[in-house]
Amino acid sequence: MGSGPARGRNRRGSSFRALLPCLALTALFPALAEAQTLTPDMLRPVRGGFVSPDDSPLRRTAPDRAGEGLPDPSADPRLPNADKPAPSRIGQIPKYGLPAANGASDSGYDSLNRKRQKSKYYPGQAKPKPPVGPGSQPPPLVAPVVSGRVRIAPPPSDKANKTPLPPAMAGTVAGQPVRKRLKVDDDPFGAVGDYAGSFLLKGAVELSAGYDTNPGRLGVPQGSPFYVIAPEFLAVSDWERHAVVADLRGSFTGYGNNLMPNADGTPLSAPIDISRPAFNGHIDGRLDVSRDTRLTAQGRLLVATDNPGSPNVQAGLERYPLYSTVGATFGFDQNFNRLQVSGGATVDRTDYQWSKLTDGTKTSNDDRNFTQYGGIGRVSYEVMPGLKPFGEVQGDSRVHDLYLDRNGYARNSNGGYVKAGTSFEFSRLLTGEIAVGWAERTYVDARLPKLQGLLTTASLVWTATPLTTAKYFSDTQLVETTLPGTAGILVRTHTFEVDHDFRRWLTGIGKFSYGTLDYQGNIRKDQTYSVSGDLIYKMNRNIWVKGTLRRDWLESNVPGASTNSTVVMLGVRVQN
Repeated sequence: MGSGPARGRNRRGSSFRALLPCLALTALFPALAEAQTLTPDMLRPVRGGFVSPDDSPLRRTAPDRAGEGLPDPSADPRLPNADKPAPSRIGQIPKYGLPAANGASDSGYDSLNRKRQKSKYYPGQAKPKPPVGPGSQPPPLVAPVVSGRVRIAPPPSDKANKTPLPPAMAGTVAGQPVRKRLKVDDDPFGAVGDYAGSFLLKGAVELSAGYDTNPGRLGVPQGSPFYVIAPEFLAVSDWERHAVVADLRGSFTGYGNNLMPNADGTPLSAPIDISRPAFNGHIDGRLDVSRDTRLTAQGRLLVATDNPGSPNVQAGLERYPLYSTVGATFGFDQNFNRLQVSGGATVDRTDYQWSKLTDGTKTSNDDRNFTQYGGIGRVSYEVMPGLKPFGEVQGDSRVHDLYLDRNGYARNSNGGYVKAGTSFEFSRLLTGEIAVGWAERTYVDARLPKLQGLLTTASLVWTATPLTTAKYFSDTQLVETTLPGTAGILVRTHTFEVDHDFRRWLTGIGKFSYGTLDYQGNIRKDQTYSVSGDLIYKMNRNIWVKGTLRRDWLESNVPGASTNSTVVMLGVRVQN
């Protein structure tokens, strides 16, 4: 064991040998020998060796640091100015997390709806066509002539001659979706209606006044001024499933003059007071059991009188007797892919008031009261979109309150019809339904012949131009009568109508109607004609003004039964 001085020399030699690698690295890389110290602000290191806190370069003035060869920290734009306080964060909104749409790529969904880079298309891939319409293409360049030379001028700005819009309305706020173009209103003067819960309600009333040259449709005309009050009400449900629709329409026609009795003392073939009300309403319901199965129901009410000039009108009446028909239908609709099957059961009840005569007496009309029970079925198949042929069959039985009528005939009967047709929609220019068939009714009384004939029904709408629409309607009915020995009346009507909009607020309507009345079992046969023209001025959505001019003819093979009439009417319609 060595002495003390020897052991000290050995320790110093070991320390020197341990420092040899560090000295070698220092010789190779002199920059590593420079020590790094932290500034008093503890934010950025200062190169140049040890600096005491009291003598920090950041605390010296700029001339002192320049004399020592130290850089001026205030000249570095990345360093805050030590002479100015840091900006206050009071009142600023802190930001947390990542900003919106931070991870959105050049394609795909962007919550801020920002413009994307131009899409790249593969070879052979179809490119979208540019939009068509005003403003979709840049305006052409204008080439003015200046000193005999042509100079291309830049196109005018899109904002030229336009009133600036607020950013929120213009859709230029960052992150705001582009505003969608409003849908064009097909009827800018139509009623808007109001919502009551989930039902859309629309109401209207028409007030009209005019003059009729022959309101009683007499062989010897007697004219009278008149007025009409016609209210309407419509309620439509706004549900995703199921539906309810209520459509109620009524009217009252009042005449200023009563008809005068015949000079020879014979009773008139029309009432003295020819004022009469009318009502036609129905409520339809649909219950969606499943996607292909639906249950349907309808309740209906009709209040009316016999038509003026009809042979069913008694002679010597004070006023027209009213009759009402209350009915209901319960049915179903079932779809089997393109095949649709529909069916239903119907019941209707018709009641007549007693007739009041001019002498103050009353007569019964109970022999005209009856109940009708029936059923209807329909099968249709969609051959192609817009073309759906169908076949329909209907049968019913009528049971009168009195087995024999006033003339001793048994009026109970069984009847119905069979028809085939199609509904179609061709490019939305021609839509509707048309069918032909055969209608027939057999009476219990063998003295009454069978009531039968060709049946035609149609409802066609042809949109000839955006301003002109042509319509055609056809219908066939088997009507009861009180004439002795006459089974009934086979009534066919055909109506042609043309609507033209001269302006959005000015519409003209021309209408022509033709009808035949075949009194089977009787020699009487009538033909009816009607020509009318309407002009509608739509002041706004709530008020319309309407003028009507109509001419009616009835030609009969029975002497003295032919009539004609001219009607002039002006009215206003108030709707909501």
